Amino acid sequence: MSKPVPITDSDFEKTVLQSEKPVLVDFWATWCGPCRMVAPIVDELAEEYAGKISFVKLDVDQNPKTAAKYSIMSIPTLLIFKQGKPVSHIVGFRPKEELRRSLAGVLG
Repeated sequence: MSKPVPITDSDFEKTVLQSEKPVLVDFWATWCGPCRMVAPIVDELAEEYAGKISFVKLDVDQNPKTAAKYSIMSIPTLLIFKQGKPVSHIVGFRPKEELRRSLAGVLG
């Protein structure tokens, strides 16, 4: 079963920016209600897109450097990176179909 992998400021570059395949980064925090609502959807998408897109989670409270670098002002924020560059930016809770369209756009 494929699940989003927790990452930190220290492994962000290697895990996300140097990845051969696209990476969805879920910027979240433990106290964030909408983050808990989107998490099961992100888990399902990680399963669906296993092998095509990597899924990671970054706790903004524990890793403020990366959150600041990408101007994360609201959570949940989902950034999709391709070849080390952010190509899609989704803020707030979104339905699964909308997230699926964003992922398809990155793969297409």
